[in-house]
Amino acid sequence: MNAYWPEGMPRHLDHTHATIADLVEGMAARYGERAAVVDGELTLSYTELYDEACAVARGLQREGIGPGDVVLLHLPNTARFLTAYYGVLLSGATVSPVNPLTPVPGLVSQIKDTSARMAVSHPANVANLLAAAEELAAGGHSMGIVLVECTPGAPHPEDDPVVSSQSVRAWSTLLDRDGEGRPDATFDRDDVAHIVYTGGTTGTPKGVRVLHRNVVANVSQMVAWRAGRGLRVADRRLELDPFPVTGEPGVVVGEGATVVVSPLFHAHALINSSFLLGAGLTLVIAGRFNPAAMLDLVERHAVSYITGSPTMWHALVREPTAGERDLSSVRVVSSGAAPIDPVTLDQLAAVFPNAVVTEGYGLTEGTCLVTALPPFSTAPRVIGSVGVPVPDTEIEIRDGEGRVLPVGERGEIWVRGPQVTDGYLNLPGETAGQFVDGWLATGDIAYVDDEGMVRIADRAKDMLIYKGYNVYPRELEDLLAGHPQVDRAAVVGRDHEAFGQEPVAFVVPTAGEQPTADEIKDWVAERVLPYKKLRAVQIVGSLPTSTAGKLLKNELRPLVMPR
Repeated sequence: MNAYWPEGMPRHLDHTHATIADLVEGMAARYGERAAVVDGELTLSYTELYDEACAVARGLQREGIGPGDVVLLHLPNTARFLTAYYGVLLSGATVSPVNPLTPVPGLVSQIKDTSARMAVSHPANVANLLAAAEELAAGGHSMGIVLVECTPGAPHPEDDPVVSSQSVRAWSTLLDRDGEGRPDATFDRDDVAHIVYTGGTTGTPKGVRVLHRNVVANVSQMVAWRAGRGLRVADRRLELDPFPVTGEPGVVVGEGATVVVSPLFHAHALINSSFLLGAGLTLVIAGRFNPAAMLDLVERHAVSYITGSPTMWHALVREPTAGERDLSSVRVVSSGAAPIDPVTLDQLAAVFPNAVVTEGYGLTEGTCLVTALPPFSTAPRVIGSVGVPVPDTEIEIRDGEGRVLPVGERGEIWVRGPQVTDGYLNLPGETAGQFVDGWLATGDIAYVDDEGMVRIADRAKDMLIYKGYNVYPRELEDLLAGHPQVDRAAVVGRDHEAFGQEPVAFVVPTAGEQPTADEIKDWVAERVLPYKKLRAVQIVGSLPTSTAGKLLKNELRPLVMPR
């Protein structure tokens, strides 16, 4: 038994036998005219969100798109992302989100891999998609493109491109508003809802097959863990039955709002959005991230729940006006998508004094969430842990031979639960290697402490072996985050012909500071065992990160200066 498991929280949930389409229909029936999405002056109630999604679904069906087909969502954060997303799923087709800044070769690869028949895009990003579609057309693959209108969250591009391609249509021409209610479509919870591509920070992106039941299960796990409710769909209505959990939940059903900053094309924001809509919150689209503008939205909309990546949190805690704001409405601050250092977590707690600051762990192959700290008022604060497995989720720490390791020993995380996805698209070999007998090999290194808390050490591919010792870059990065002159840091390996790989740090100084490489090396050396010492420090102006906030170490490794 885990000492941090919330009292009254069931270990197992009665997962509803529903699809995501059932879920969005149930939301509309439950919350009706409550605001679901706010994008500048545009506000969609839950009913309007569902009605427009149904109009999208009917329009897709009119085009001959339905079960077995794939629609590419090539969109920035906008209210239309959500209506397009739910509309595709209501039609029975599969969604494949893609970063709208993806270069042409990446778009060609994803469209080929998924055989996408249609794409929904935005005027600011459509140029690359048109180039990709033209290249594919030469090979015989045709794909229609629908262009959404601009909104404050995703404004019109400054260069005002003129789109004249016959393959591009306006959003309004897709919508079929003549029908009423949900269109007929034959699909079920075992069908593919998403083909979501991994971040590609360590290699070629792979398309993850995420089933409807994976998403609904993960959403129900989030609703249980963060709102203390059991989710089910009954008589086409969403029901949220309270659990007898001790303490106030972080999310109060049917109240509050959240700011959507993380990209919706990434699993972290996409699944969290369905969870928060399922709990009846209002999603406020923030547009391009700006710390001051985001805090304006928090105050204006009395935001109660915020989730984001470490990159966002690093910038927000350094916003000069943060201490002058009324942020008392915020009940939960959650960090995900990438590891965050304890120093920034402490700073977040100071900026949001009424919030439970929590960290979770997940991955695309696990739909989204796997472990988390419980955000209840009675939950103790634990620094440096990503919590415990959420209901119906098992964790094992295994060595390279597949043996389960005892408490305190580091090894690879293996996960089993209803959120574990269906494997990789068109990659049977890689699927067989990572998805074994219902278990998922994550590639992440961690250990479980004496109190049952999961503590992430690093990615297996990032771990260094120096003189036969394992060196975990994240441990050094967390240490560097506590240096008064260091804003951000990343540690990678440099090949050594005799000793394996030695740790090298890339350091971004705090504004106004000018630490030397030797000063930082000496400071670290005083605090670690000899084999963990930094062998070099490179001072840089910034660190490369993905749009989801993941550190791109593959871009740093070629920049390591030779010995």
